[in-house]
Amino acid sequence: MASVLKDYRTAPIDERVRATLRLLETFTMRPESIGPADVRAVLATGVTREMIRDAMYVAFLFNTYDRLADTLGWELPEQSFYPKAGKFLLKKGYQL
Repeated sequence: MASVLKDYRTAPIDERVRATLRLLETFTMRPESIGPADVRAVLATGVTREMIRDAMYVAFLFNTYDRLADTLGWELPEQSFYPKAGKFLLKKGYQL
């Protein structure tokens, strides 16, 4: 995982994952330049249309959340929050 986060282009990962990450990078950083050839390149590695669709949905949501957070000035909680929140979610789930 660390090598993927450092640079997916050189990380020791399956070519299907690399091709999908390349597509998602284009989708995120240069959405105006994405086209059918970009999707065909991913399909050629064996990734299905459904897999591409799911990856694009996830990327779209994360891109939206990230842009909203930047626009609205959301801040991350202090580190001490996460263990407490994790314990609460394990105990209660998302129900109040």
